[in-house]
Amino acid sequence: MAGSSVVRTAFRTCPLCEAGCGLEIDLDATEQVVRIRGDKDDVFSHGYICPKGSALKQIHEDPDRLRRPLIKKNGKHVEVSWDEAWEAVRDGFAKVIETHGRSSLAVYLGNPGAHNLGAMMFNKTVVQSLGSFNRFSASTVDQMPKHVAAGFMFGTPVTIPVPDLDRTDYLLLMGSNPYASNGSVCTAPDFPGRLEAIRARGGKVVVVDPRRTRTAQEADEWISIRPGTDGLFLAAIINVLYADGLVDVGDHIRSYVSGIDELGAELGAFTPELVESATGISADVTRRIAHELAGAPTAAVNGRIGVNAVQFGSVNAWLVDAVNTLTGNLDKRGGAMFALPATGGPNTRGTAGVGNGFRTGKGTSRVRKYPEVLGEFPVATLAEEITTPGAGQIRAFITLAGNPVLSTPDSDALDTALSELDFMVSVDIYLNETSRHADVILPPPSQLQRDHYDLLLLQFAVRNVANYSEQVLAFDEAQPDEWEILAKLGGVLQTLDTKIDPSVIDDIAIDALVQNVIKASTSNVYGRNADEILECLSATGRRGPARMLDFMLQTGPYGAGFGAVEDGLSLQKLLDNPHGVDLGELEPRIPEILRTPTGMVELCPAELRIDLVRLFDSIAQVDDAQMLLIGRRHLKSNNSWMHNINVLTKGNLSCTLQVHPDDAMRLGLSDGINARITSRVGTIDVPVEVTESIRRGVVSLPHGWGHNVQGARMSVAAKKAGVNSNVLTDSQAMDPLSGTSVLNGIPVVVQSLA
Repeated sequence: MAGSSVVRTAFRTCPLCEAGCGLEIDLDATEQVVRIRGDKDDVFSHGYICPKGSALKQIHEDPDRLRRPLIKKNGKHVEVSWDEAWEAVRDGFAKVIETHGRSSLAVYLGNPGAHNLGAMMFNKTVVQSLGSFNRFSASTVDQMPKHVAAGFMFGTPVTIPVPDLDRTDYLLLMGSNPYASNGSVCTAPDFPGRLEAIRARGGKVVVVDPRRTRTAQEADEWISIRPGTDGLFLAAIINVLYADGLVDVGDHIRSYVSGIDELGAELGAFTPELVESATGISADVTRRIAHELAGAPTAAVNGRIGVNAVQFGSVNAWLVDAVNTLTGNLDKRGGAMFALPATGGPNTRGTAGVGNGFRTGKGTSRVRKYPEVLGEFPVATLAEEITTPGAGQIRAFITLAGNPVLSTPDSDALDTALSELDFMVSVDIYLNETSRHADVILPPPSQLQRDHYDLLLLQFAVRNVANYSEQVLAFDEAQPDEWEILAKLGGVLQTLDTKIDPSVIDDIAIDALVQNVIKASTSNVYGRNADEILECLSATGRRGPARMLDFMLQTGPYGAGFGAVEDGLSLQKLLDNPHGVDLGELEPRIPEILRTPTGMVELCPAELRIDLVRLFDSIAQVDDAQMLLIGRRHLKSNNSWMHNINVLTKGNLSCTLQVHPDDAMRLGLSDGINARITSRVGTIDVPVEVTESIRRGVVSLPHGWGHNVQGARMSVAAKKAGVNSNVLTDSQAMDPLSGTSVLNGIPVVVQSLA
């Protein structure tokens, strides 16, 4: 704001992606944001910032952002008071429950909840209040295979190793483009700078991807692979490690690794020569990469959504960490390591080194009988669960910060299904392609009006840090905090009474948390008096997520333990250090991190091994003539709602179909003309972008577009609507072990419309 003088500077962590960058936010005397820039004193990001962070001001001020609840009346959404909105929520759910029972209720949790302290703490209140097992989330179009592989290998689904970027000598990135994503399930501010530092110190970065992404351009080597065949490439690498005598898990973990011989036997047939026709990678290159990984002083393999959201997502995630293990780089400095988050987690609680392990399939979806994973069903089954009659048919639905109409498979089918619901509630800051179906929309505050701590994402950080941010701007008039909305929504679901006070839910939650931890013999407050601890927490005047976070920090691995540990961590200590607290480099954590029943790293778990037969059979199913569709990400476009911010949609951000010049010539395509893409489930028309940066036989569309629907209120996005790539995504195509949808490697037909 030109001419405005700064009277206050606030520091906070950016909540818009997984990087966790520190921001310095200047405000004037009217509490208007004057400038946002990177916080050079942040202990983790050191001043790095991407275009999204500086857009927080525009997001807050966006006239399309909802400030008051909306109720659909006569087919149109109108603003109402919070009291009227809650009455509508109660009445809508009461009618559905009375008519169809609680088994007819369902919930969907969107990706932004993972970046949101209030949602991380209180979404579970809504989920647990349903009285139904109909739970869905963005995880099954994203990272669920990593949870499944980690669960079976290490005992908990969040025991996911991350590449030790700052100390590695060799990094193999598969299906990952951190120059655009800033990293994913790998929290690392300035990921690009960390990659450049690897090369600057004499190391090597190799990218395996069907596209020559920006990350591939900046790497030492780009290896072009046929979409969906990453598991074959990894299996062949492992085959070489065994055949050439390169297997060495290292003295540091050798006695804690089970299944070394079994894995070698299982992959004996996956030779580089056998798989090269399927992967498109020569046997010589595969052998060389295997030798480079084994020979480097330190190395790490990291795979992300390009190898997760495919038909062998769980096998791919498993084989990535099998390579890390077999080359001696698991739990080794410069290899693939495990964070020790300040709030602790499943692998810091209980008996160190042993546990109950991980399992799936505690239930199955109603229609297709897909197994439950982490308490939820595949989102690809959501539409059929709404439209298929019978006991348990979904009739009422809640979305929590999600836009599944754009982000999940067979979008047209889901869009139609949502229109058939009896009742729907959305907690969202926008009237978007999904929430337009809602009978009630409950808007939380903007990102600058919320406290922030990366409760989940710091479980996967490349350095142990802790940063807490208080809200920068005051609430709008009558605006409840997000945790209060979620707590009350859960309370209304439970009691069908709008008089429920969110603070009552909050008190119940913190009491249960304290009672549970003081009974744990490994806790630093074991045996302490619960009332004493609750009194200490209440004395600060904090409520909601802040009070819970304080307790988790104080009882975490670095915690003060309410006076038990001098100079230990607490929320107050984070408040006293607005640039964050550096807790140090990653350190080896095996065996204490393990929670498998055997107390071992399960290198060849039966639950994953069983899918190797299907992987082998896929070699013969490759069709060289078949065009395959993959997704792509842009630095300024992490989620669909970011398309409504002017500053993020300017310039080269656009929705185009990338096609290789040879394919363009064969199909009669050229830059700017429209092409028609058809899959088994849908058809869309989109402008063409001819580029040599994509593999022959592959086309690419970005995700999160398709803002041309009636009833949404996203005026900027509508001007640059694009097309919804998930109209083409097949809800029948899933990784069977995780229920994750196949978003990459979709068979399509491409035709010119010129």
